[in-house]
Amino acid sequence: MYNNYESKKKSILMVILLTIITCGIYSFFWLYQTTQDLTEYSEDYRLSPGMSVLLTIVTCGLYQIYWWYRIADIFISAQDKAKFPRVNDNKVLFVVLSLFGLDIINMAILQSDMNHLWEVADSPVVPQSSDDWTDY
Repeated sequence: MYNNYESKKKSILMVILLTIITCGIYSFFWLYQTTQDLTEYSEDYRLSPGMSVLLTIVTCGLYQIYWWYRIADIFISAQDKAKFPRVNDNKVLFVVLSLFGLDIINMAILQSDMNHLWEVADSPVVPQSSDDWTDY
C-alpha cells in the first residue's frame, strides 16, 4: 500500500515560523490539513477539518482544547494502522499546554510525531521496537 505519505511531511521549523510570521493565521491552515491527513489515514472521522477550523474561530479557541485531545486519539489510531510502535500518549500534555496558550509547542510535537509516522506509513518493513526484551 504505497500512497507517498512521505510527501505529507512538513518542516517543524517552517510550521513554527509561518505561524509566528502570519500572527497565527497559518495555524488554521495547519489545523485543517492535519485533521484531514490524520482522519483520512486512520479512517477515524470523528473530526471534520472544516468544522474544526470553524468551531475554533467561533469559540475563540476554546474548541481547540477539545481538538487537541481528540487529534491525539486519532493519531494513536493512525499509529496502530501503520503498526508504528506507540511511544507515548500526548492527550494530557496537549490539553495542558493548550490551556496555557502554548499551542505552538503542541504543533511542533504533533508535527514531529506525524513526520515519523509518514516515514513508516509507506515503508514495506514493519518497524521493530527498540526494546531488547522479548517474551518467551
